Amino acid sequence: MTETTQTQIATLAALLAHRPATVFFGGAGVSTESGIPDFRSAAGLYAAQNVYGYPPEELLSRRFFERETALFFRYYKENLIAKDAKPNAAHLALTELERRGLLRAVVTQNIDGLHQAAGSQKVLELHGSNWRHYCVRCRAKYGLDYLLHPAAMREGVIPLCEKCGGVVRPNVVLYGEGLDEDVVAQAMREIARAELLIVGGTSLAVYPAAGLLHYFRGNHLVLINKSETAYDGVADLVIRESIGAVLGAAVERLNA
Repeated sequence: MTETTQTQIATLAALLAHRPATVFFGGAGVSTESGIPDFRSAAGLYAAQNVYGYPPEELLSRRFFERETALFFRYYKENLIAKDAKPNAAHLALTELERRGLLRAVVTQNIDGLHQAAGSQKVLELHGSNWRHYCVRCRAKYGLDYLLHPAAMREGVIPLCEKCGGVVRPNVVLYGEGLDEDVVAQAMREIARAELLIVGGTSLAVYPAAGLLHYFRGNHLVLINKSETAYDGVADLVIRESIGAVLGAAVERLNA
């Protein structure tokens, strides 16, 4: 890391050491460091269009799920499930900050469950989780294993409910669907109460989730992202480095 980055990390560690009410808001960049590709990236967009014939926004839409169910599940299983992915340095650092009482909550746009796998307790999943599934007919609940190894399938890829035969879908927010109102309300409250808001691994371009930053009224906004965001100009600290490296180094400084 450059000397400038190290100075920025020292500033972040000093902010955390004062034990303000801190909330972390994260996006796809947190998960990419665990080897989970961002389907919104240029490579993801190209692959979706060329392999499946549609852009991700259409493949992952409510309308597509209902009308092209088999292709929806093919794309979903091949691109959005990373069962063997492990938490990275960012997830572990956030868990440690929570354990020390330095982090109130994690608000995430990711659906991979890696924050919980790392040990974080208060995780608000704005877009749901691909570890949870339910039958669209009888609402019976299923885990990820059932989606990968269902007792019954239609067209070789569509998981069916063992109780009523309905389609079992992932408990994630598809394009064309609204966010869970309870989760959004909790996220709004946490961000509104935060004195320090750390935003990492997101370009803040995906709405309505990115709009939650409008509720922040605290003292310090820190952005950790390799590319520019619309909020760079109002942030107190902007660090253009790996989210895992930055958070990991900040925790190490707290240990010193």
